[in-house]
Amino acid sequence: MTTTVLTKAPAVRSRTLHTFAAMMARDARVLRRNFVMSAVRIVIQPLLFVFVFAYVLPKVGGGAGPGGEAFSTIMVPGLVGSSMVLQAMAAVTFPLVMELSGPGAIEDRALAPVSVRVLGLQKILSAVVEGLVAGVLVFPVVLLVHAQGQGPAVSVANWPMLVFVLLAGAVLAAAIGMYLATRIDPRQIQVLFTLVMFPAMMLGCVYFPWSSLDGTPWLQIAVLFNPMVYMNEGLRAVLTPQVGHMPTWAFLTALAVGAAGFVWLARRSSPRRVTQ
Repeated sequence: MTTTVLTKAPAVRSRTLHTFAAMMARDARVLRRNFVMSAVRIVIQPLLFVFVFAYVLPKVGGGAGPGGEAFSTIMVPGLVGSSMVLQAMAAVTFPLVMELSGPGAIEDRALAPVSVRVLGLQKILSAVVEGLVAGVLVFPVVLLVHAQGQGPAVSVANWPMLVFVLLAGAVLAAAIGMYLATRIDPRQIQVLFTLVMFPAMMLGCVYFPWSSLDGTPWLQIAVLFNPMVYMNEGLRAVLTPQVGHMPTWAFLTALAVGAAGFVWLARRSSPRRVTQ
């Protein structure tokens, strides 16, 4: 009996890894096939914002942001972070809602030789990849589009922290997206993104640092319920450290605890929803 267990365990593990890799490859092919349209959709909004704030406003004499820093410097971490968060959430939420709401649409994945929890982790990882791709696409845009003499002052202060903030922020956003997709009525998802995500972006420390809200204490505390704040402030701390930002311990703790907590919640909610 011992021999049987020892020979079967590696086979099961190998089958799980093979299936997981096959699903990731499938999602990668879909991303590659739709790359041009996805890239345009991801880049267009940040491009318009930097064009207005970093190019047009300096031309008309209004190019300084909070603390006298150029808007282009303030917006680099905010636009990169918000683009990653929105893309990672959308990459898992909308496809999963369509699969769960359509008759039999999720069956091809649910019948795969892996547990439903593994399917959830694969969805999250795929969305993390798309979030990172969004960051890679947006960063050159916000770095290069600006009026003459208004270029952003960007320098990486801490590479390990940058990697952690990018990965933890993408995982947090993807896990939130997965949790919402498995807990909310599919008919309300579009309304959620319209009524919640737009205010979340406007108050997510995209266009101003969190420290600049110290004159409005109630708002400075209220925005702490917005996960996007921690992603943007983390990127602000490592990309534009000369700009005031949230204490390092605060955004690192929030990203780590938030990512772990929402992955746990998503893994608990996804099996119940898929097997309904």
